[in-house]
Amino acid sequence: MVVRKSLALSSLLLAVAGTVHAETLIKVDGSSTVYPISEAVGEEFQKARKNAVKVTIGISGTGGGFKKFCRGETDVSNASRPISKKEMEACAQAGIKYIELPVAYDAITVVVNNDNTWLKEVKVEELKAMWEPAAQGKIAKWSDVNPAWPDQPLALYGPGADSGTFDYFTDAINGKEKASRGDFTASEDDNVLVQGVSRNKGGLGYFGLAYYLENKSKLRAVPVVAKGASAGVAPGFDTVMDGSYQPLARPIFIYVSAKAAAEKPEVKEFVEYYLKNAPQLVKEVKYVPLSAADYTHGMNNFAKGKTGTAFGGTPEVGIKVAELLKRDPKE
Repeated sequence: MVVRKSLALSSLLLAVAGTVHAETLIKVDGSSTVYPISEAVGEEFQKARKNAVKVTIGISGTGGGFKKFCRGETDVSNASRPISKKEMEACAQAGIKYIELPVAYDAITVVVNNDNTWLKEVKVEELKAMWEPAAQGKIAKWSDVNPAWPDQPLALYGPGADSGTFDYFTDAINGKEKASRGDFTASEDDNVLVQGVSRNKGGLGYFGLAYYLENKSKLRAVPVVAKGASAGVAPGFDTVMDGSYQPLARPIFIYVSAKAAAEKPEVKEFVEYYLKNAPQLVKEVKYVPLSAADYTHGMNNFAKGKTGTAFGGTPEVGIKVAELLKRDPKE
């Protein structure tokens, strides 16, 4: 990932005339996939405000981030999938209203070790054979998936259960969110997955495109053959934008507390700065920006305080952001 100065994770207390005042603080948490974008925006926003506002950004995964958000502990939640029905209920019970804002596109990237010479492309059906719950204890070697592949042990690496990337991948590949074998190396930190696959000849993993592009000298991305397709498509800016990288291209989001946006001017300013500067900063950290019209539409939805989710708690694969932004959100 693009190297940036770390954001401080604690507020600075200033003693003025004998009284201690907490520095103005914006709290962000959630997806490790969205983290690089929010980190870049946070740093630039702090510079623009001459460090009068501090932005703290945690990485507890999309699910972990929503748990904090729906308890009212954060102002903004990074999410690599839409809010779920269970999370919607938790927020509703706590009186937390939210504004759902797509901020970029990502391509979940399937990677293998550089010494893997046999996997030129991978079919969705082959990924399912590796990752579905029924594979646990049965699919242990590459040849168990495809007899043309070697008798090499298959070592799988993927995000943990609190990750939105895990949810989206299992839905897109296995047909149901969180439906996955459990005997794989899991981590909410994508850098751990990079290291695991890069050190194991039989390794295969998946995570966001930006983490691959930052580590492409250590790993190889595998073109994915969608169901019914005859050839694999590699992940990339062009294949995400033209819709050919399926089914693993997806929009990613921030969720903004409606109360924080209304009552804390710094949160409103941060989100407006986020959407205005996203086209440039999203590219800088190697994600795929939305169209200018989509960012404008998102800004309008935010200005109107359009709360709720366009998904209604039901995930969708292959959805376009322009369609999402036109929907009447549900709470």
